[in-house]
Amino acid sequence: MGSSTRDDAGVYLLNETTALVVTTDFFTPVVDDAFEFGRIAAANALSDIYAMGARPLVALNLVAFPSRELPMEVLGDILRGGAEVVGEAGALIIGGHSIDDAEPKYGLAVVGTVAPEAVITNGGAQPGDVLILTKPLGSGIVTTAIKRDLASSEEISEITQLMAALNAAAGGVFAEHHAAVHALTDVTGFGLLGHLLEVLEASEVGAQLSYEAVPFLESARRHAKAGVVPGGTRANLDAVVDSVVFDDALGETERLMLADAQTSGGLLAAVAPGAAGVVQEALRAAGVETVAVIGTLVPGEARVQVACGG
Repeated sequence: MGSSTRDDAGVYLLNETTALVVTTDFFTPVVDDAFEFGRIAAANALSDIYAMGARPLVALNLVAFPSRELPMEVLGDILRGGAEVVGEAGALIIGGHSIDDAEPKYGLAVVGTVAPEAVITNGGAQPGDVLILTKPLGSGIVTTAIKRDLASSEEISEITQLMAALNAAAGGVFAEHHAAVHALTDVTGFGLLGHLLEVLEASEVGAQLSYEAVPFLESARRHAKAGVVPGGTRANLDAVVDSVVFDDALGETERLMLADAQTSGGLLAAVAPGAAGVVQEALRAAGVETVAVIGTLVPGEARVQVACGG
């Protein structure tokens, strides 16, 4: 596969029955707890595999660590957290590489497998498809609140568990129903609007979203109203503003929340309308807590219309 559709991972056809899916991701800490940071970074990297309809097989640790400034026990906690989540995904860590750096960074290079005919890309969405999102938005806002010492212990616990949660269950359901899942991506650094627009541009369709149908963390709503918004989220909104038509009732806060830069966000799927109900039931049966139908795809140019009030 080439890079024209800006998919979440690279795909290499190994033989007639197996394709390799390869990705990598790493970043600086988004929470203070080293073990939880490792869990979150691993879940985030693994998400790109699930977003292609694949299953992870092996992973390599990617580490940058200030070994002369921080105790090595901190690095051990990061790696333990990553290993726990990789094991939860049914994959193996088989090595890695580390460098000395002033600021800690951690992530994975991951290899997964999928049947060639079951690969789900950004480029297959069709008019009439239903958009399903599997995690609430707001992690960028809440982690910014953490950095500014504005988040409560309950909010920190909530966002930590959300970001560390694998997309394995949702990814498995979408993979099982791959014939009806016309496009699939995960919602991460570019926010919901940015990643949706990648799907629309690759598929040459438009989208209509219902703001009320989009799930948000209540803590994110509160912090956003207080002006706690990361710079990346503001940059995301600036990047998509020419391709999004917002309802006049939606103010800057609501628009920013739709563009919030996520860490280890949920999966966003374009599902054939006739199969949408079955897929939603399968997601809930698999234990996916958030199963939100947030809009539909329409013919026309790659633009998003966001309605308010229905």
